[in-house]
Amino acid sequence: MIKIHLNGELREVPENLNLAALLEWLKMPLDRVAVERNRQVTPRSAWSETIILPDDELEVVHFVGGGMDTSPQLIANSWKTTPLSPPAGEK
Repeated sequence: MIKIHLNGELREVPENLNLAALLEWLKMPLDRVAVERNRQVTPRSAWSETIILPDDELEVVHFVGGGMDTSPQLIANSWKTTPLSPPAGEK
């Protein structure tokens, strides 16, 4: 085992892991994260060749879905439920 800093916390992880294997070991969704290693963004294309070393500092950012529902039906009906301004002559 080696010690690394992961998102500001000291963690022990197996040695000789590449970045992709580390993320899998941590059970992180590979398709929804970005990684900074030692203050440098590591491109996804380099994850399998980037070996994690003792005292590496990793920041892993999770992308989270959400936001406004932009389905056509919701947009088409939104004017019915949320008027943008009061009718003329009303305050």
